[in-house]
Amino acid sequence: MYFDMHVHSAFSEGESSLKEIATQAKILGYSGICFAEYFKSKEKMDEIKKEINQISKEAKIKIFLGFEARNANELKKLVKIRREYDVLLVRGYDLKLNRLAVETPEVDILTHPELNRKDSGLNHVLIKEAAKNNVAIELNFRNILINTKATRALIMKHIEQNIRLCKKYKAPVIICSGAISHWQLKDPKVLMSMGVMLGLELKEAKNSLSTIPQKIIDQIKERKSPKWIMPGVKEL
Repeated sequence: MYFDMHVHSAFSEGESSLKEIATQAKILGYSGICFAEYFKSKEKMDEIKKEINQISKEAKIKIFLGFEARNANELKKLVKIRREYDVLLVRGYDLKLNRLAVETPEVDILTHPELNRKDSGLNHVLIKEAAKNNVAIELNFRNILINTKATRALIMKHIEQNIRLCKKYKAPVIICSGAISHWQLKDPKVLMSMGVMLGLELKEAKNSLSTIPQKIIDQIKERKSPKWIMPGVKEL
């Protein structure tokens, strides 16, 4: 089973509807996808949940609701309501926000930490924190796809650096399309190939689309238990 845990629909910055993306993901062979949205209000969240439930049944694919924090204030708000949605992503780029993300155990995925940077956005200290708090470091295909040759080469170099550190310190790596339209979704094998090209072994690349997302999904179930208090803490 393969999962793409970072796609955007027209609800956030995307160009395609939830239904278009879900239908295309099913055709490409995914068992599930996560729509990453930007939190506006609980009313809007309930509206998105309702549509997700309907489209999940129609497209016959698991759909998870994720919120992507773009700054420290958004992250703080999203941590407070952590039980009410499935996946917490942090939009990587700023070094302080990257650090905060990997230090926050409620976070599932740090997306494209190298975005718009002259370095990889991470170092061995931050990768160790990601491993400790089980925060997955994303390899974002779209960030590679949309950039020009020189910028693309730099991005790929930075991703390679982060992958080497993740392998050394055993931090989870997750591969996502980062798609903002259904045309940008990619076959899982394409994403795996990119992972291998950037330093993952084939088994590791497969795990980045299957085992790692599945662990995040398992945590969703655990988090919704009435006994859950915070990561690693439950009522007896």
